[in-house]
Amino acid sequence: MDKIDKKIIALLQKNGRISLTELSEAVNISLSPCQRRVKSLEQSGVINGYQANINPSKVGLGFAAIIFVTLKEMASDGVNKFENALSDIPEIVQAQRLFGDPDYMLHIVTKDLDSFQKLYDHKLSALPNVSRLRSTLVMKNVLSDRTLPL
Repeated sequence: MDKIDKKIIALLQKNGRISLTELSEAVNISLSPCQRRVKSLEQSGVINGYQANINPSKVGLGFAAIIFVTLKEMASDGVNKFENALSDIPEIVQAQRLFGDPDYMLHIVTKDLDSFQKLYDHKLSALPNVSRLRSTLVMKNVLSDRTLPL
């Protein structure tokens, strides 16, 4: 990956809808090589896809929480069952496995506190292999959806 590829990625992070013509002009290469580079970045998995960034509160998801999860056991079967179960809960918008204790951090969005409480009681507490759940509420998003520092 060279400087041109990094510049292409930086520009696409800021505006995934930029046309190839505008992109090629911005990185100062012709259209065909720019198109080949973008395709290569997509095929190699550097670019995972394109999506719109949605403001959660504007679509009725005004409540956010972070759940810290400690598993009962870290054997691969228990870990796999837990991780696979996460995909069935759409309110989990990000899940990260951590080093040390706790084992996972889950980012949750819901409509309101009542919706979160129901999710916590009925789905999160029923996740397989869970020893402990600790939650904290998000007061305010200070930084989110940042681009990677290329």
